[in-house]
Amino acid sequence: MLFNSLEFFLFLPIVFVLYWFVFTRGIKLQNLFILICSYFFYGWWDWRFLSLILLSTVVDYFVGLNIHNSQDNKVKKTYLWVSILFNLGLLGFFKYFNFFIDSWIDLLHGFGYEQKSVWTLNVILPVGISFYTFQTMSYSLDIYYKKLKPTKDFISFASFVSFFPQLVAGPIERAKNLLPQFQIKRVFNYNKAVDGCRQILWGLFKKIVIADNCALYVNEIFTNYNDYAGSTLLLGTILFSFQIYGDFSGYSDIAIGTARLLGFDLIQNFAFPYFSRDVAEFWRRWHISLSSWFRDYLYIPLGGSRCENWRKVRNIFIIFMVSGFWHGANWTFILWGAIHAVYLVPLILQDKNRINLGPVAQRRYLPSIKEAFKIITTFFLTSIAWVFFRANSISHAISYLKSLFSKSLFSLSLQDIDKISYGYHIVILLIILILFILVEWAQRTKKHALEFDSVNFPLLLRWSLYYSLLYIIFQFGASQQHFIYFQF
Repeated sequence: MLFNSLEFFLFLPIVFVLYWFVFTRGIKLQNLFILICSYFFYGWWDWRFLSLILLSTVVDYFVGLNIHNSQDNKVKKTYLWVSILFNLGLLGFFKYFNFFIDSWIDLLHGFGYEQKSVWTLNVILPVGISFYTFQTMSYSLDIYYKKLKPTKDFISFASFVSFFPQLVAGPIERAKNLLPQFQIKRVFNYNKAVDGCRQILWGLFKKIVIADNCALYVNEIFTNYNDYAGSTLLLGTILFSFQIYGDFSGYSDIAIGTARLLGFDLIQNFAFPYFSRDVAEFWRRWHISLSSWFRDYLYIPLGGSRCENWRKVRNIFIIFMVSGFWHGANWTFILWGAIHAVYLVPLILQDKNRINLGPVAQRRYLPSIKEAFKIITTFFLTSIAWVFFRANSISHAISYLKSLFSKSLFSLSLQDIDKISYGYHIVILLIILILFILVEWAQRTKKHALEFDSVNFPLLLRWSLYYSLLYIIFQFGASQQHFIYFQF
């Protein structure tokens, strides 16, 4: 079920009313209701894959209990490896089986061997498998490292694993943050619910207006890049940067806002990343739940940045190439991760990776010239890397960049504009993008762009903003498209 679908807008009010006004006799009853709703939400896509969520839930539930109850460290470690191998095995089969087969065949071809028959499977990638396997696996890891005690309440644990707002595209919640919220009484909070509605509205605006409209041009330009000038390809690159940001952070906003309607607080997953002054800061602000997951469970155990320089470089490349591989079964994602590792290595080696920890231009309306230059440079670097993320293959990405950095980069092709403009649509989109950037800039110290208090934001002004956003969504919303991160 898509957040930007009619089905969801019928589903959510029904869940909200039943949750707060019918299933109120106890926490267990509410948790059971959430569990049923979550399975219904996921099963709307394909009910057959509910068995995978249930199986992952059962395995890590019993693994957690056995790790905690075992006295022998070897036994504890054995149970931990059961969780790791099961979850990675599940992820590896459904997501990477054909990738490894195809890569092996390509390697054989490189040595002159021809494979006449190839054994591959038509494997359907279950939506959200990369997210919920990491969520359950972190539960077992936290118990093993004594950061968390296991729960004996299977319903609350199953609800934590399958919680429908963040089930299919995150944020990837840690058990120590979300699971305790299933074990205490939830009380309806009007202010929290209103703020949740605001965040949902902003997430819908990001997805339906920003991401889906950018997608129209991105798909055209990336598919037919040989027909366009370098300046048009640069536009396509910039628009994809906003498309993937609007698409993914929009989903996170809707997920966090929906959870808040039900009395839950999810972690912030995006913190205005395109206002970052270096790539290290970008990764502290982009997909925070995944970045922190790899930091805590891979980067730090490898030694992090508190080791010799060659180990620092190794650790950076490992974490970013694994992160790239997590995103998809294609060499383009791995190279995308490696590019970010290259960006980060100089910062790590010079101990400059943590110099920009707070929001840019705090207590100022505008950034300094130096800050503005750093923001633009960081945005440019990440945008170039996004080309590999968006391209169908490495050769596609390289050809695209060659065409982009040609002499035509500095020429404005009116013919190109006429091809892709759809009348005045491109002008309207660019105006909306500028307004979008200005709003996010003004709210860059907040958890989301529509977070404000009623004292500083009068009633008339608030409702004018809400109706304006709704008007723009209905007037300029593009045709419905799947969320990009559903494929991961």
